[in-house]
Amino acid sequence: MGRQSRGEYMVYRYCVVLAVLLCMPVGLAYADSGSDHRSKYIGQEAREIKTLSVEDMDELSTGKGWGLAKAAELNGVPGPIHLLEMKTEIKLSVEQIELIEGLYDKMKEQAVPLGLELIDLEKELNEAFATRNIDEERLKDILNRISDVYGKLRFAHLSTHLKTPEILTDSQMKLYNKLRGYSSDDPCENIPEGHDPVMWKRHNNCE
Repeated sequence: MGRQSRGEYMVYRYCVVLAVLLCMPVGLAYADSGSDHRSKYIGQEAREIKTLSVEDMDELSTGKGWGLAKAAELNGVPGPIHLLEMKTEIKLSVEQIELIEGLYDKMKEQAVPLGLELIDLEKELNEAFATRNIDEERLKDILNRISDVYGKLRFAHLSTHLKTPEILTDSQMKLYNKLRGYSSDDPCENIPEGHDPVMWKRHNNCE
């Protein structure tokens, strides 16, 4: 191929590639670039209150946990509602049930109004941004009020958990945590009867 022919060929190839790129959809042209700027919050912009889902608002407005008592629950200190749900399995006495129901009722009396207040504050924050009617001073005020209510709400739940161990026996506490799936029994140290120790440890990655 002569020098002129080779030059013409290279120009032809360049034109073909350029034409393909120009006709290609923008998203496809950048598909291999590794760039995906889509937000993980897609869909949440349609919420009434952007920071709260329907499930969040249901839990807050009815005094449910909303994950506020994880520090207690995941460290083996039960909450009243789950204890009442498991009263048969852990063999709660009539007296224990009455005491736990009293704790639960008192907690709800505190948690429901606080939950509703928190929803209102999140709605106020949302609307302030939606209408652009906000500055640093107003932002700080709303966030301080949210923080105050959130702290009170979390205290209402966690302080209730603090009282349940006084009502339960040690065996009931252990059974509660086992039934909840929080058992910390080490499978490498507790080999079930009838299992080959070597195979059991290998299956549970003990070696």
